[in-house]
Amino acid sequence: MAEVEIPKTHKAAVYDNPGSISTKVEMLETPEPGPGEVLINLTHSGVCHSDMGVMMNNWAGLPFPTQPGQVGGHEGVGKIVKMGPGTENAAVKVGDRVGIKWISAICDSCAACLSGHDGVCFNQKISGYYTPGTFQQYVLGPASYVTPIPEGLDSAAAAPMLCAGVTTYSALRKSNAESGQWVVILGAGGGLGHLAVQFSSRAMAHRVIGVDAASKKELVLSCGAEHFIPLEGTESIPEATKALTGGLGAHAVLVLTANNAAYASSLDMLRFGGRVVCVGVPEGEPVPIKSALPQFMIAKALSIVGVAVGDRKEAIECLDFAARGVVKTHFRVEKMDRLTDVFQEMFDGKLKGRVVLDLS
Repeated sequence: MAEVEIPKTHKAAVYDNPGSISTKVEMLETPEPGPGEVLINLTHSGVCHSDMGVMMNNWAGLPFPTQPGQVGGHEGVGKIVKMGPGTENAAVKVGDRVGIKWISAICDSCAACLSGHDGVCFNQKISGYYTPGTFQQYVLGPASYVTPIPEGLDSAAAAPMLCAGVTTYSALRKSNAESGQWVVILGAGGGLGHLAVQFSSRAMAHRVIGVDAASKKELVLSCGAEHFIPLEGTESIPEATKALTGGLGAHAVLVLTANNAAYASSLDMLRFGGRVVCVGVPEGEPVPIKSALPQFMIAKALSIVGVAVGDRKEAIECLDFAARGVVKTHFRVEKMDRLTDVFQEMFDGKLKGRVVLDLS
């Protein structure tokens, strides 16, 4: 393959004033791939609610505040244009289309990695938080950890699958819900939620109840939800859930929103033996889940599990579902210089589905 001309500088969208909704397009120096790395010319990047949390310094659990000049983003798709030293026997090569995930690199040697739980690697690097993210035209990635993009899957459609897709797919697998059982998805019309509804209803044959703002009803039902409960005008989401499930409640509840109120009511939606899967990271001071008392948990045999992201195997499986058309991202494409407006729309709760940035 002929050598690709690599520019000395490239465009990137940076967080110029962390703590506020503000981004700025700047020119950055194009990096050289080091040992074991590849240089990727990104064409698309999804925009995730987690990016906004990092930009706004809204997560109490972050060890350090986001610094000005940080390049955000963690759903990048592009082609490899240069291989670093020591990649001669890598499974990928120049010209291959690959993706960068939320976890951009792992150590592959800690207890978590060695047991197949690379999604919680103790030494992980997070794309877009103290590691250059995917809101830029060129980025480095480990040859051993970039995700191959299936042939025939559009790059813009593939981008959200690298976080929103794999995270919800993993969460549903860990929900323990079986085909034919009831699953409630809180935040069903959002970037993660609309994919979760499709995975749940179409790939896993669950009976899905979507919960979100009334304006997102059509999207949620078109994705395969059997029922929709609007946040507006519903006196009690748990009671509405029980009414739809024969008075017993759901077998599983996925919390895919950062809204504290969603967590506060999640356990009350479950039937005996049910499970809440925590995915959305609450912002600000968390609201206690009143029902999460030992007596209540024991009496109903309930469980709670947390899911940050899926592992590399689940990412490949998730992309395969997308390539076969089982799951489709509802998205619109925007240019890089529109990122601040996209975050504002997200902050206002008006964003339906997903936004993908065209990085050209």
